[in-house]
Amino acid sequence: MKPKTLNFFDKVYEVARLIPFGRVTSYGAIANYLGAKRSARMVGYAMNGSGGKDVPAHRVVNRKGLLTGKHHFDGTNLMQQLLESEGIRVVNNQIQDLDAIFWDPAKEL
Repeated sequence: MKPKTLNFFDKVYEVARLIPFGRVTSYGAIANYLGAKRSARMVGYAMNGSGGKDVPAHRVVNRKGLLTGKHHFDGTNLMQQLLESEGIRVVNNQIQDLDAIFWDPAKEL
């Protein structure tokens, strides 16, 4: 039997599952790690469709630390609440101290 080849979304989910508790990364950092530097938007589409796949999509934000994907979470502030439950400070939909908690898969994996 031939091994299953992962599609781009599945590769995104594999990387996202590795983001440590209390840390965040960006769509672009995941795209860059996967060798698709200009595919940050595709990573965003993958995160949007990750429901039920045990993927911590709340830990993926835009390059400035903005919670741009928050409208894809149930509830008004669920993404922010999940991040805050991990000790991440969010003010006006933006991660505080982004540099200190940013996880770059290209450097960490």
